[in-house]
Order: sequence, then C-alpha cells, then structure tokens
Amino acid sequence: MSSLDGPTHAPGTPPILNPAGGANQVRVRAYNERLVLSLVRLYGSLSKADIARRSGLSAQTVSVIMRELEREGVLSRGEPVRGRVGQPSIPMHLNPDAVYSFGVKMGRRSADLVLMDFVGRIRMQLHRTYAYPQPDEILAFIISGIRELESRLDERQRSRIAGVGIAAPFELWNWADEVGAPEGAMEVWRGFDLQAEVAARVSHPVYLQNDATSACGAELVFGVGPSYPDFVYLFIGSFIGGGIVLNSAIFSGRTGTAGAIGPLPVRGKNGENRQLLDIASIFVLENMLREKGIDPEPLWYSADDWVDFGAPMETWIQDTAKALAQAIVAAASIIDFSAAVIDGGFPGWVRKRIVSATIREAAKLDLQGVVMPEIIEGVVGAQARAIGGASLPIFARYLTDQNVLFKEIENAEGT
Repeated sequence: MSSLDGPTHAPGTPPILNPAGGANQVRVRAYNERLVLSLVRLYGSLSKADIARRSGLSAQTVSVIMRELEREGVLSRGEPVRGRVGQPSIPMHLNPDAVYSFGVKMGRRSADLVLMDFVGRIRMQLHRTYAYPQPDEILAFIISGIRELESRLDERQRSRIAGVGIAAPFELWNWADEVGAPEGAMEVWRGFDLQAEVAARVSHPVYLQNDATSACGAELVFGVGPSYPDFVYLFIGSFIGGGIVLNSAIFSGRTGTAGAIGPLPVRGKNGENRQLLDIASIFVLENMLREKGIDPEPLWYSADDWVDFGAPMETWIQDTAKALAQAIVAAASIIDFSAAVIDGGFPGWVRKRIVSATIREAAKLDLQGVVMPEIIEGVVGAQARAIGGASLPIFARYLTDQNVLFKEIENAEGT
C-alpha cells in the first residue's frame, strides 16, 4: 500500500498531510485515503455516500479510493442496507487484520508488550515485572518479546506490521527514591536512547511518546473521544500523569508537557501543600501496604490480579479522591472541559470506587464560578499506555491527525 506509506516522523507526532501548497497528486491521494480511513474508524462503518458527505470529497473520488482500499484488504464490506429508494447502501468498515502494530508500555514496576490490530484490539501480549527499570533488561524484553510474538504470526501477518510504538515515562532518574531504587541505579537512563536502541535491532519503524500522553491518546481514539471533544485525562500509574484534549486533539503545549498533572499543588490531610503525585499514585499505596506489613508486589502483576487490600486500600482511595477532586476543579477553572476522565493501572472495580469517591469529594468543594466537567471512568483501561503506544505507527502511516479530521468534518457539515 505504497500510497499510504511515509517516512518515520518525530516521536509521538503523527504526520499532518496538507494537500494545499502545491502538493503533488500522490500526496493528495495519500491524504484523501487517510481521511477516508479515519472517518470509517471514527464512525465504525460508513457507505460511500456517507463518506462523500462527511469528507467533502466527490462521490467519484470516494468511489475510486474505497475500491482501491477494498482491493488491498484495508476495508471490508458489510451487509447491504435495504429499504431506501435506489440501490442498497453498502457500509464499509476497517479490516482488523489489515494492519498490526507493536505497543510497549514501560513503567516503573512493570513492562508490557502488545500486538494490536487495526481497530485497537490486543491480539497477543507479554508482561514483565521488576523492582525498578534498567535499560538492558527493558531492551532485552522488547527485542525478545517482538521475536516471540512474530514467531506466532504467519508471513502475511508479519508483512502487515506497521511499526513499534513505545510509551515510557520521561526523566526516569528523577524518581529513583520513590520506587526504592538503590542510589545512582537510575542515572544510566540519562544517556540511554531507548527509541534508537530498539530501532537498531528491529526492522520496523519505532516511535516514542510519554506514557501518560499515550494513554490519553488511546482514550481519545478508542475510548470516550468521540463523545467528549474536550477533556482532562488523569491516569494513575506508579506515578499519576495525564493529558489534555481540546477540539478532539491532544494538546501538548509549548514544551510537550501540557497535562503533566503530577506536580499540581493540592491540600493534604492536614491542610499542607502537597504535589498531586505524592497522594494519588500507586507508589503511595505500596508504601501504605508496607507500613502495615503487607506485601505490595501483587500490585505489579496484571491489573486484573489485584486483590482488595482492605483498610489501607480504602484509605488510599479516599485520599486519592480528595486530591483528584481538587485537581479537577483547578483544571476546570482554567479550561471549560466537558469531562474529566479517570483511569489507571488497576482493575475496573478500583477505578469505579475512585471515580465515585471523587464525585462525592468534588461536591464538597467551593464550586462558585466553576462549571464542573462530568467526572467519568476511562474506557480503555489498564492497557491504555500500551494501546496508545501501538497507535503511534498506525496513525503515522494510515490515519489523519485527529485535529485535521474534525476540521474536515466541520467544514463538510457546514456546507
């Protein structure tokens, strides 16, 4: 599918193709193909007439593009929809088996490698836990894991791998004390380029993005994004992080750190000023369990394997909810978000308890002059970071930037 292929772009920055400014015909066709695929992904399935109406492209152009995409196996036909005047409408949808990508989540306590299909479903995955991350161990896990998962694919499936997307915390060396790493053990990350090291050992394009931003991107694309064009996203991992979505696109800010909510100041139990990450992070729960003589290691395993630790967990949930409520009110006082989305590296029942408690705590605050967003659960779940990482190669090669997509929709619907 050469017309959709392109160069590897900057880490975490899917290309925005602009047909204006003297673009040649090949580039315009690539942009239009991306737009068609993005519309089909957004709406689940669309007929040629629907795509022409929503994209602003001519019916003939859409027909040519969709015929080619169907021939190449990227789009599949649904059952004809009858009952209207004229020929039956045939909805087209993305073929899940058309494209695969690898997603890597590198966390402070564990790493995940997933193989994701074209519609965001995880087909295979591997998991590794550790006390704290070390470059050689992480690199070995990624390389050996990719080889293992590729060995389970046939030749045709391997040929459809778009690339590798890595979701990783930035500046890991700043958090050595919090994860209990020996003094100096994390300094090696200062000079280690994980993206370059992986790229030198695999045959696929490699992309890198902050882990919380990746999780936010996964929620935008595969979660609540179609329903909420503007939301603040809070992902509770070993350290809490987040992201900001404006006009259905991630807003990264001048330095790329917009939405990095961990340092946000909140009030602690005794009225003292604390950073949000010092209260609403899983490492805090780890320390609380240790203080009670409870082994916290089960927290590092699969999120589905968490158990209810009783009183310490309930205390952590209540403390987290109070801090999150303050953070959401602060965010809402700056930007009129439609939603505040809470997710994390834990099972759904923990997320539900945190969200319910946060809603209660927010109602206790002084909300005069603040239009509160809807506080809701994330949809993607604990694998949001890995899914967000896996999305990077797919968006870079096949789909439009979300902001461009929604501008096209607005333009088409306004005509």
